[in-house]
Amino acid sequence: MTSSNSIKMEVKNLNFYYGNFSALKEIDLSVTKNKVTALIGPSGCGKSTFLRTLNRMNDLIEGNRVDGQVLLDGQDIYGKEMDVVELRKKVGMVFQHPNPFPKTIFDNVAYGPRVHGIRDKRELNQLVEQSLKGAALWDDVKDRLHDSGLSISGGQQQRLCIARALAVKPEVLLMDEPASSLDPVATAKIEELIDILKENYTIVIVTHSMQQAARVSDNTAFFLMGEVIEFDKTEKIFENPSDQRTEDYITGRFG
Repeated sequence: MTSSNSIKMEVKNLNFYYGNFSALKEIDLSVTKNKVTALIGPSGCGKSTFLRTLNRMNDLIEGNRVDGQVLLDGQDIYGKEMDVVELRKKVGMVFQHPNPFPKTIFDNVAYGPRVHGIRDKRELNQLVEQSLKGAALWDDVKDRLHDSGLSISGGQQQRLCIARALAVKPEVLLMDEPASSLDPVATAKIEELIDILKENYTIVIVTHSMQQAARVSDNTAFFLMGEVIEFDKTEKIFENPSDQRTEDYITGRFG
């Protein structure tokens, strides 16, 4: 579907197990650089589990097992040489519900750079400003940087979490239903932001909203019961799917 030099992450024959339960089955999928890849499908079909395999977030779950490969710029993230802290710096994550730390807006954004050893005040100030601008939040909060991150609206909190992810300069952004708890106005702002962010980042988004997938993504994967049923350009998936199950889901016959 895409030339190899435009592929940022490549998933090959990936299987994932929670204990004896097979949650993902033989997934093959390529994530293209500077594009938005959407993962759609009914609840419990493996979308979020798959997303978390891309930065080894599932390592935190006891009894999990992975086989197959996930390549980031050609390097297997499950290989022995992979530094998981470094991986999560490169592959950032934004969760379903805004989860700012109970700290100031400034300290929320500066948290990651500080963890990675940046102490210089001027450098931190610059990183915080850049990241808040990158998340389209700077104008809203530039006079409130020492207020709590919990004192701003839900939509602003989610953009703060995006700024926090951007502050460590990731290459890939994983977004797990980033607008599902937001109102339509805040959702529209997040969608506009995704469109801007893909100029500099590769984005993978799980969404329960097919309209959102159609609006924001370039490529779409349809998941069903732990399998990728179909993966293609978004317009092809929505206008002319190859698999009847994809069509049934998109037209609302199930899910």
